[in-house]
Amino acid sequence: MAIPAIPPIGSGGGADFSLPPLDGAAAPSSSGGGFGARLADALGKLEGMQQDATVQSQALATGRATDVTSVVMAVERAQLSLEMASQIRNKAVDAYNEILRMQV
Repeated sequence: MAIPAIPPIGSGGGADFSLPPLDGAAAPSSSGGGFGARLADALGKLEGMQQDATVQSQALATGRATDVTSVVMAVERAQLSLEMASQIRNKAVDAYNEILRMQV
C-alpha cells in the first residue's frame, strides 16, 4: 500500500486542502467549507494578527502610535495566537506519529 506524499500548506497559489474521496465516494464540493477551508481561514487570521502587531509596533517605534496599551494588546494577541497554532501543530504531529506506530 503506497502512502501519497503530503504537500506543504503554505505553498501559495491556492493549494487545495480537500482530501481525496474514499472508495468511490463523492468528493466534497469546494464551496463546502470543510476542514481545509477552516484551517486556511485560521492561518489567514493568524497572519493578519501578526501583520497588525508588526504595523502597530513599527508605529510605536516611530512615534506615530499614541495608545501604548493597544500596541501591547495587539502584540500579545499575535503571540498567543502563534503559540496556540504551534501547540495545535504539535498535537497533530503527535497524533500522526501515534497512528503510524499503530499495528495493523
